[in-house]
Amino acid sequence: MTEETKYSLPKVWQWDKDNGGKWASTNRPIAGATHDHELPVGEHPLQLYSLGTPNGVKVTAMLEELLALGHSGAEYDAWLIDIGKGDQFGSDFTRLNPNSKIPVLLDRSMDPELPVFESCAILHYLARKFGEFLPADEATYSECISWLFWQESGASFVGGGFGHFYAYAPYPMEYPINRYTMETKRQLDVLDRLLANREYVCGDQYTIADIANWCWYGQVALGDVYDAVEFLDASIYKHVNRWAQQIKERPAIQRGRLVNRVFGPEEQQLRERHAASDIDAVL
Repeated sequence: MTEETKYSLPKVWQWDKDNGGKWASTNRPIAGATHDHELPVGEHPLQLYSLGTPNGVKVTAMLEELLALGHSGAEYDAWLIDIGKGDQFGSDFTRLNPNSKIPVLLDRSMDPELPVFESCAILHYLARKFGEFLPADEATYSECISWLFWQESGASFVGGGFGHFYAYAPYPMEYPINRYTMETKRQLDVLDRLLANREYVCGDQYTIADIANWCWYGQVALGDVYDAVEFLDASIYKHVNRWAQQIKERPAIQRGRLVNRVFGPEEQQLRERHAASDIDAVL
């Protein structure tokens, strides 16, 4: 890089709305709605407004796991929020989540109706509501919450950092790719060392910590997100790969991955989900 091409910090940063690559239109330095838009509502108690990204899959996988256990109250309508078109900035969506990020869950069985946003917060809410996928003893419960929060905080590096600069930036940039690749690999190593001596994140019990971490680290390691297995040398994380493949084979995970999916083979895309039969038709 020559002196002429080096970035010079301005005295006051100004937003260039056309700068940012593929997802430039989804980011802006202010909050609030940009347009009026009424969200649809289905017949089930739980209404999900989402997209089949890793954060979105956390919730659909959790709901499908609950349904597999026989919790009929976990039936849900899943509505597509197209972030490329700015659906997340609609008035109804922004009312449910002032942060304008997917996913958002609206529990209509509560009085008044209760919106829950942030994917890991939704996982925790559903786990408590239905009494599943949370350890009963205090020590393991605390560990589960620690790993849940670890994933929530770390995903910004893997998704917003590595994913953006590796897959979506307008052109390759050495410094940010090196920075975020290093941190992504460090996090994979943290998880690999943990899983060397236990079946799941919190021991021998499958929990919301597994669901949350699998949707990011598991899918990245398997190449289902960013297609970066070779670049990350992900095969060296043998324990992560064992755990990731084991969870991927769960029927509920396979079902949840299809919901609100708008990429990949067309036959594996399901823009909306209102009944189990919607997923059955795609499998």
